[in-house]
Amino acid sequence: MKNHHVVVLAYDQLCTFEFGCVVEVFGLSRPELNVNWYRLSVCAVDRGPLRAAGGIHLKAPYQLSLLDEADTIVIPGWRNLEAEPPRALIQRLRQAHERGTRIAAICSGGFLLAATGLLNGKSATTHWKYAAELSIRYPEIRIEANALYVDEGQLMTSAGSAAGLDMMLHLIRRDHGAKVANSVAQRLVVSPHREG
Repeated sequence: MKNHHVVVLAYDQLCTFEFGCVVEVFGLSRPELNVNWYRLSVCAVDRGPLRAAGGIHLKAPYQLSLLDEADTIVIPGWRNLEAEPPRALIQRLRQAHERGTRIAAICSGGFLLAATGLLNGKSATTHWKYAAELSIRYPEIRIEANALYVDEGQLMTSAGSAAGLDMMLHLIRRDHGAKVANSVAQRLVVSPHREG
């Protein structure tokens, strides 16, 4: 886990809550934990400045080529269910997967991950409001509409925005154990593990 590099995608019409959760979980320094914590970078999918929910504009310091260096990639939602993902992004995600990179999608980010074809033959979830649509568009995926998150090893999906926190705490448990994950949950003031 030394210098484990987490790259979070930033895109035009960014879902700010999901993005902020990723930054909060992986981007804050946590010296009290005495573990090699993650290194977080933000990668721009689109040319900036990027518009985000709430009228915010931001610039991400890195381009898609950074995905080549990622150990974990997090997709914080997706801008619009009708928005076609850029081909270059799909290709980079497929290449990252081939290298063994872990890819985690929060909420509607499952649609972007599904568009890569990497979830075909696997289980996944998304927000309950979008589950039927995901099933219609990608019938090769087994949709678990009632799951908070689904762990398929190298690929992970979470239901809604808050379920993204559950999924990220699960990643920390896998990487650093329950004690560290519980400490992060305590700092976030959330349940260390929810059933559902």
